[in-house]
Amino acid sequence: MKVLLSIFVLLSQAAMLPGQELRVKTNEVHVSMKNPRSATSVPTIRWITPKLEYTNSLESHVEIEAEVKSDVPLEALHLTIGDNMSGESRGKKAIELTDGALTFTIKQKITLLAGSNFIEVVAENKNGAKVSDRRNVIVGSDAISDAVAIDRKDYGLFFATDTYDYWDDLVNPVYDANTIANELKEKYGFEIEVVENATQEDILVKIKDYSKRNYKPQDQLLIFFAGHGQFDEGFGEGYVVAKNSLESDKAKTSYISHSNLRSYINNISCNHILLTMDVCFGGTLDPAIARSRGADPNDELSKNEFLARKLSKKTRRYITSGGKEYVSDGINGKHSPFALRILEALKSRGGDDRILTIGEIIPFLEKIKDHEPRSGEFGDNEKGSDFVFVAQ
Repeated sequence: MKVLLSIFVLLSQAAMLPGQELRVKTNEVHVSMKNPRSATSVPTIRWITPKLEYTNSLESHVEIEAEVKSDVPLEALHLTIGDNMSGESRGKKAIELTDGALTFTIKQKITLLAGSNFIEVVAENKNGAKVSDRRNVIVGSDAISDAVAIDRKDYGLFFATDTYDYWDDLVNPVYDANTIANELKEKYGFEIEVVENATQEDILVKIKDYSKRNYKPQDQLLIFFAGHGQFDEGFGEGYVVAKNSLESDKAKTSYISHSNLRSYINNISCNHILLTMDVCFGGTLDPAIARSRGADPNDELSKNEFLARKLSKKTRRYITSGGKEYVSDGINGKHSPFALRILEALKSRGGDDRILTIGEIIPFLEKIKDHEPRSGEFGDNEKGSDFVFVAQ
């Protein structure tokens, strides 16, 4: 949370003023400590659902989830629901804690009234350090059409292959995929699945499984491939090499062609899909090897308006580690050049608004020395679409 530096400065000042109450307000947290000298730390609150400060829901019954952590045992934990317009509480609930608890996850369904509601979590530890954080939810038919839905989710499906039956083994794909997947899970709230060393059938069955899932309108799906790739000049086609792909397969029936892959992924019912490929010849996914068309955020839009606009367009975008060329797997245990830049982009958290777009990822990839990453669109992509990573 963006509170540590402010707390440190105010704690230093408050230490000279014994007996005074310290209150801190930031964009995300409200802190109150009656005895700053005795408090070594403050609890932290991490919202899992809803992730954003302002969301909407057509249903009055919503599920919330928040994780509370403290270095000092928790003393009290409260959940308050109220009217966001008047600021009045509609109900307050004390959460029962076990003695000495350092962490607690609040996860329950609650009922909200039509209109603008706030949901507030207040946590206090045994040193008297108190922190509160809230989410605002508009409920009912009056919910503004350009709001971000409370129940939207982000998914990540990773295919990573290190060991091959007929091709030379690689050193970093599984390591790269798991590292990036963990960053997305921990810092961006993605629901992740990593499929390691998959056969051709494994890959196709898993993609088919994801195509059968039910997605909400603002859900997003990231599909990531790391491993060998190939291009056949005779067919004019690029391919993903699976664990069991034959090295001397002239008909390429044991591979997954880029044209088929585009078709399979385009048919997945999720509105917003980003395909990322850290494979050789990955850029041939686009027959024209299209150059980047990054997003251009409008500074005049609020964070929620910007997100709602991006999530209103059907997305079929791709990013690859190179064009019609071989790309480096990197040094064992040090990530491929492409994966390293993707991680740097994710760790930037998208800057002050904490929203990372494709357009903001591209400059990180352009730093790669030996090959040029590519990005573009495929399938039913709509003009103005984007894939957004919303940092928690």
